[in-house]
Amino acid sequence: MAEIGYKRHGKISDSLIFDVIDNFKGKKICVIGDIIADVFIFGKPYRLSREAPVVVIKYENEMVCPGSAGNTINNLLTLGAYVYPIGIIGTDSTGNRLMEYFSRFNNIDLDGIVRQKGETITKTRILAGDTHTSKQQVIRIDKDPGLKVSEKLKKRLLKKIDDISKDMDALILSDYGHGMVDKEVIEHLKVTAKDKIIVGDSRYNLKDYKGITMITPNEAEAYGLCSFEEGTDIEMVGKKIMSFMDLDALLITRGNKGMSLFLKNGNNYHIPISGTDDVTDVTGAGDTVCAAVTLSLASGADYYISSLIANFAAGVVVMKRGTATVSPDELKRNIKEWFKTNG
Repeated sequence: MAEIGYKRHGKISDSLIFDVIDNFKGKKICVIGDIIADVFIFGKPYRLSREAPVVVIKYENEMVCPGSAGNTINNLLTLGAYVYPIGIIGTDSTGNRLMEYFSRFNNIDLDGIVRQKGETITKTRILAGDTHTSKQQVIRIDKDPGLKVSEKLKKRLLKKIDDISKDMDALILSDYGHGMVDKEVIEHLKVTAKDKIIVGDSRYNLKDYKGITMITPNEAEAYGLCSFEEGTDIEMVGKKIMSFMDLDALLITRGNKGMSLFLKNGNNYHIPISGTDDVTDVTGAGDTVCAAVTLSLASGADYYISSLIANFAAGVVVMKRGTATVSPDELKRNIKEWFKTNG
């Protein structure tokens, strides 16, 4: 039977968790994955079109920020880690804006990002609303030019992994199905960084991640991994995955039902959400979870404490609009408020 709640090794205090967060600064984390651009276009609906029965939205402004693996990188940077990204970005203006974005940080090594001729993968969200109302997403337009990882480029990227992995505190595989992370990369990392913390965050081919430290699927991905129908008891799902994946830990994110953590020793824990279930936007929350749990493990926390911290981090970002990050101070405030109310 799973333990439910926020208590494990006796009483867990906010100061104990703060000690872990204070250790985030300077931890070296490598992120290998699909770096894309999340583009948000904001506007105000002001009339019906005469061309079609649609609302015309008057452009107000736009924002470009790192998405997918880029969002994981962004969260790690904001939390204080020193990040070594390995991935591909196009040579277009959108790619330039991503590189400019990352260049604002002092705690990043950009040598592992390859600029490949062509367009950057983008997800463009158009949001509309009146001046004093919350803007709602109207449509999303994806652009995937199909950047190809040639054998020559792959060798270069694998060489980069070899060169830096020995100095990393942890590594993340962030796979969004755009070709950066494949079975060859995963197997190479298992050998090159076999004594390191390796966390996998993937929507596809999760069975290829067998034998790494931890994976962080959402509920639907977990059901798919063990071929169970959605709605199956989550403990059955977690135990089944742990029986054949050879992981040290499995963290399943479950939306407003919180998270479920399964460990190699047979223990499992259900962690309720840390805040309200009336969320603003879940975009990129899984990236925040992966970043926070990995950084916590690298900072000396066990799997349970690391999962608690990731849960608190997710509780912050889902209350923000768009692809968001959480700072150590924001994280501490959320934790302190929770313990004040529930501790």
